[in-house]
Amino acid sequence: MLALLLFKEDLNIVSIIGIVLLIGIVKKNAIMMIDFALQAQREEGKSPAAAIFEACMLRFRPILMTTMAALLGALPLALGTGMGFELRRPLGITIVGGLILSQVLTLYTTPVVYLEFDRLRLRMRGKQHGVLSHGTGPAPSAAT
Repeated sequence: MLALLLFKEDLNIVSIIGIVLLIGIVKKNAIMMIDFALQAQREEGKSPAAAIFEACMLRFRPILMTTMAALLGALPLALGTGMGFELRRPLGITIVGGLILSQVLTLYTTPVVYLEFDRLRLRMRGKQHGVLSHGTGPAPSAAT
């Protein structure tokens, strides 16, 4: 959306197709990273922080290659001229702008969200075990 605003293009059906394409690529990148981290946690017994760090280090190149392939493939759409460029240009701008922004956001936010969900999981597990093991549930009613 920011790239479309920057280049003074309207949001139309073709640019929405580009947004849907971006959603697929970004989800795939995040899933690759998280899947690798979960596998390292389960099979190698690593802590969540160590697992996501290793996932980031090992999956950076494949994620970057996927992003660059899509970005360079869409560059002619964004920069091209000629017959019908009015339809292709919003698609290219959406893909190129979205991939640049999403690459940065995915590489920074995915590990943070992964670790926060792990902390939330531990907190929820602690509350469940606290209620069951310490007997801190609701007080018995006077009728019983």
